[in-house]
Amino acid sequence: MSSPEIIFLSWGHMKVKGCATSYKDCKVWPGGSRAWDWRETGTDHYPGVQPADLEEVPSTTLDFVKQRGVDVRVLQTEKAVAEYNKLVSQGAKVGGVFHSTC
Repeated sequence: MSSPEIIFLSWGHMKVKGCATSYKDCKVWPGGSRAWDWRETGTDHYPGVQPADLEEVPSTTLDFVKQRGVDVRVLQTEKAVAEYNKLVSQGAKVGGVFHSTC
């Protein structure tokens, strides 16, 4: 499964390739995407993304990537989308959580 490209980003609006739904905030991973209500888990500008925000990622996957020292990046949204799409275009299997209004 490949990671879906984020094809549009503006304040309060994101569009993921292959998805009929637009998002305000979203999660993307190889093979899928969904809306992300970042407050449902206590996420806010501080303390940031919470472990529960990454529930869709199986624990075996998290263990696998941790053991291999996978790179995690925290970037401003436009920069994060650009970096994510760059990695997608290179065929990397990447995921992310994106907040479109900051």
